[in-house]
Amino acid sequence: MIKIYHNNRCSKSRLGLAALEEAGKDFEIIKYLENIPSKEELQEIINLLGIKPIELIRKNEAIWKQNYKGKDLSESEIITAMIENPKLIERPIVINGDRAVIGRPTEKIFDIIS
Repeated sequence: MIKIYHNNRCSKSRLGLAALEEAGKDFEIIKYLENIPSKEELQEIINLLGIKPIELIRKNEAIWKQNYKGKDLSESEIITAMIENPKLIERPIVINGDRAVIGRPTEKIFDIIS
């Protein structure tokens, strides 16, 4: 089953959701601000994306700039920061089996659902 980690207040996330709907795919919506991923789940997402934890951070968020920017953080500390402040997680994230993308631009989503 396809999963989308979604924040309805984010226009890019809404575009990702619309792309899945238009494709006619069955999918599960995970509202990650309400259902915060566990450390293990977040690590799995990072592994599927094939990126470093820092690449999943929204670096323009005030929380990041005020509390973390410029600090020498370990990967574990970065993941903890995302769990404690889920607004820092880049969005939308779409997972289909063993493939995942950050849906920016939205067209990337079609690479893993077709």
